[in-house]
Amino acid sequence: MAVSLRHDAPVLHSELYDDAATRSRADSRLWRPISPGSGQSPYAVAEPSDEAACFSVVELGSQELAGEALLWGIDLHSRTAHVGVSLRPAFRGRGLGVDVLKALCEYGFAVRGLQRLQLETLTDNTPMIAAATRAGFLREVTLRHSAWAYGAYADEAIFGLLADDWTPRA
Repeated sequence: MAVSLRHDAPVLHSELYDDAATRSRADSRLWRPISPGSGQSPYAVAEPSDEAACFSVVELGSQELAGEALLWGIDLHSRTAHVGVSLRPAFRGRGLGVDVLKALCEYGFAVRGLQRLQLETLTDNTPMIAAATRAGFLREVTLRHSAWAYGAYADEAIFGLLADDWTPRA
């Protein structure tokens, strides 16, 4: 992973945001058309903050931009954060999700000193569920019909990982 770069934003916006059906399944906020060059794009590079840490995901072999990863909703008092990963369509199914989640755990636990990381995904998102499980997250609960995803309600699965249960990279 790398810190988000300005030239990554248009590519991420085009491939991850402009696909309204996929974006509505990945983000609980209402999708609306946004110009890629505007400061309102979710991929616009923002100043560093205590509440979020955004990264560009780069495939090591090709050095190509593969997607984005972030810790969001960082709560410095409770030392918790939410985890988010979104890969460009051409990079899905390559096993990058597990590597990205492990890198986010390393950053969250070892660098930021967090106690808990939480991941939310739709229950039919089997690739993310598999990646979360392989990265050490435990499924804690299912929230029935808690997400409005492109015209239908969907169930969400909540996964958690505690610093005490995390295995640092060797």
